[in-house]
Amino acid sequence: MIATPAEIKHEVKDISLAPQGKQRIEWAGREMPVLGQIRDRFAQEKPLAGIRLIACCHVTTETAHLAIALKAGGADAILIASNPLSTQDDVAASLVADYGIPVFAIKGEDNDTYHRHVEIALDHKPNIIIDDGSDVTATLVQHRQNQLSDIIGTTEETTTGIVRLRAMFNDGVLSFPAINVNDADTKHFFDNRYGTGQSTLDGVIRATNVLLAGKNVVVAGYGWCGKGVAMRARGLGANVIVTEIDPTKAIEAVMDGFRVMPMNEAAPQGDLFVTVTGNKHVIRQEHFQAMKDGAMVCNSGHFDIEIDLKTLGTMAKEVRQVRNFTQEYRLSNGKSVVVLGEGRLINLAAAEGHPSAVMDMSFANQALACEYLVKNKGKLEPGLHSIPVDVDKEIARLKLQAMGIFIDSLTPEQIEYTNSWTAGT
Repeated sequence: MIATPAEIKHEVKDISLAPQGKQRIEWAGREMPVLGQIRDRFAQEKPLAGIRLIACCHVTTETAHLAIALKAGGADAILIASNPLSTQDDVAASLVADYGIPVFAIKGEDNDTYHRHVEIALDHKPNIIIDDGSDVTATLVQHRQNQLSDIIGTTEETTTGIVRLRAMFNDGVLSFPAINVNDADTKHFFDNRYGTGQSTLDGVIRATNVLLAGKNVVVAGYGWCGKGVAMRARGLGANVIVTEIDPTKAIEAVMDGFRVMPMNEAAPQGDLFVTVTGNKHVIRQEHFQAMKDGAMVCNSGHFDIEIDLKTLGTMAKEVRQVRNFTQEYRLSNGKSVVVLGEGRLINLAAAEGHPSAVMDMSFANQALACEYLVKNKGKLEPGLHSIPVDVDKEIARLKLQAMGIFIDSLTPEQIEYTNSWTAGT
């Protein structure tokens, strides 16, 4: 029996939004058959029984299914938001009211509230942390060292978070294993490319209602997320320019048919700029000054530091809200720069994040990574570990099966050939 909301610790915007949230959670579930199968198995086997778990994620309909699967597996789990603008308030309410999961997340929460929620999560004394950007893990390592002995491990699904975890390990402060969910093939090939590609432009269009056909769209970064954004922008008729710092990725963008140039050259040409690098101040003062009047800038990288909004604010003589999630900065040179989603993840600030079908695989990886950590408690060295290849392949197999698609298997003769070095040609 699910406890009543009054009996569950939580902090959501409005618990009365729960019916709407439940309906949307159920709709998302139609596109998440792999995680659904894992949830059903977890409910029978209880691989996470007795495990205190915190998940710092974007609180969306898709994340709801991950939380439900973790609880089905026996985890004592709580959920907090990983981004102040990504929470879907009705989903947060439903998880509390309908599924009995403690949630601390409010769309638009300020930084103080966000950090307070991180502390609330750590007060849960977790054994496993599911992180999105590694803020919770970094806070634990810096300020909660007395809790390190409780940690079995953490999982991380963002490029930004993996960079931070590597830095922690290199500095000798990561004393437990971390599963690199981000680099699983069934995560970054699909979530980053197809999910980010579609949802980023969905957020731009919802925020602005602009026609992208014929526009110059500048994509900063040609990793898997940048590839997805560039691909989808071109599909909508945009002229795409890519900026990069990696020569190999830059060549790839050229071979894929995109123009490649430094941001200084792209700045006066772009109508829309999308940052997907994971770094800071990719668009900064000299770029703002060179932009066209009315140029739009947005971010689909994890943190809101890719666009130097602090400097832009000092350059502006006026800032006004012109649409939801759309602010116009009027500069002293008479031109304006339009910022979408306050520089935060535009696909979650102004839209609904990745489609459920791709998050099905990403969150299947998260759930199985938690199970893997528990099964291998005490056996894994501190530092980053990849998702086992057989787990990654099984997720892909289950996804194909759910889609009604089947593939070939090697014959015994072919297996023998691939394992032999004497057969030759």
